[in-house]
Amino acid sequence: MSNFVDYVKIHCKSGHGGAGSAHLRREKYIPKGGPDGGDGGRGGSIIMKGNSHEWTLLPLRYTRHIKAERGENGGKNQLTGAAGADVYIEVPVGTIAKNEEGEIIGEILEDQQEIVLMKGGKGGLGNEHFKSATNQTPRYAQPGLPGEEGFITFELKLLADVGLVGFPNAGKSTLLSAVSAAKPKIADYAFTTLTPNLGIVEYRNHQSFVMADIPGIIEGAAEGKGLGHRFLRHIERNSILLFLIPADSQEHFEEFKILENELKEYNPELLDKEFILSVSKSDLLDEELKTEIAKEFPENKKPIFFSAVTGEGLMELKDVIWKHLHE
Repeated sequence: MSNFVDYVKIHCKSGHGGAGSAHLRREKYIPKGGPDGGDGGRGGSIIMKGNSHEWTLLPLRYTRHIKAERGENGGKNQLTGAAGADVYIEVPVGTIAKNEEGEIIGEILEDQQEIVLMKGGKGGLGNEHFKSATNQTPRYAQPGLPGEEGFITFELKLLADVGLVGFPNAGKSTLLSAVSAAKPKIADYAFTTLTPNLGIVEYRNHQSFVMADIPGIIEGAAEGKGLGHRFLRHIERNSILLFLIPADSQEHFEEFKILENELKEYNPELLDKEFILSVSKSDLLDEELKTEIAKEFPENKKPIFFSAVTGEGLMELKDVIWKHLHE
């Protein structure tokens, strides 16, 4: 699973706290100086930070270990040790971090938001803190507390305005490459798209929206067949779902119903999203065939016909998407 860019597992270790100092003052005219040991510095923390310029977890993909600095030990003259530097892990908005038990530590919902994943160890107290009426010269100090250590899993549920839903080879990658600068892998075998692709679609008057090509799901994806749950997850975060039924499908409306059922099995709330139905590869059809296919669909679910190859219907499709996004 970890070879997909939306799922990264990293071994993290926050810094140990520095030890407190057990120093006793030894000055020329003060033969019996009291304790003056300073506190140890706290260890560095591991912090997840939102970055709206990141779209995937790809930059973290080859990171195996992340370690924060330890705090420095305390010194004489009540000198506190320097704190260890924190380590920031920059992630796209929408990233969830989980601990080894699979529990969610936190989720990044906005740019620059910070969540401490592992706190640095506390620095130990110096011996000056342990001076009392009965113990004028304590010769002990606290050791620093250890940092935390373990694997953290980062998961990204894609944030896009429009998610493309369809069986493998429905033409989703071709559509994305036709309407945006995204360069998804395109081939005529199932599951070409192993990782979701994001494309920024330019609209009229320099406006734009984000479209996500989500890997093809097949009947039974909700039970984990095909590419299964990994990719149904991505659909959760798209505000509109654009269903692509290829022109050369045997049963167009039936294919839509199968796709719809997969989403329902996985998460019934997905059915509350806006749906747009379309028939792709419509350069294969004449007007008569389009009329026949349209008849398969109920009045309130008429599809938009388009061809990403010839450009036919693409502007109409963008208009409909834009209208849905801004109603």
